[in-house]
Amino acid sequence: MTSTETSDTGGGRNWTFLTNHGHVLLAIARDPTARLRDVAAEVGVTERAAQAIVADLEAGGYLHRTRVGRRNEYTLNPAGRFRHPAEAYRQVGDLLALFAETPRAADRPPA
Repeated sequence: MTSTETSDTGGGRNWTFLTNHGHVLLAIARDPTARLRDVAAEVGVTERAAQAIVADLEAGGYLHRTRVGRRNEYTLNPAGRFRHPAEAYRQVGDLLALFAETPRAADRPPA
C-alpha cells in the first residue's frame, strides 16, 4: 500500500508499515536494472525523491550502483543491518526474502 491508498484499519489516516526507502529497495530487488523513473512510479514518489533515496541507500551500504552502457545496474547488500535499534539485529536480506516469496493465491490482490 502506498501513502496515497487508504487502509481499512487505519482510521482514515494514510500510513504504511514500510518507508519509501524500503519500497525503493524492494523495487530494485525485483528489477536491478530498472530505471529510476519506473521505480519512482512503482513506489509513488517523484523521480527526484527516488534519486535521493537511492543515494541514501548507496551511502548506507545497502546497494551499489554500476553504470552499464546508458543504464544503471544495482547490486543489493543483503547483509546490511536495519537502522532502527529495535531491528538492528536483523539483516535487510530478511526483508528482501520475505517479499521475494511467491504470494499464495489467497494473499494476492484481486485482478
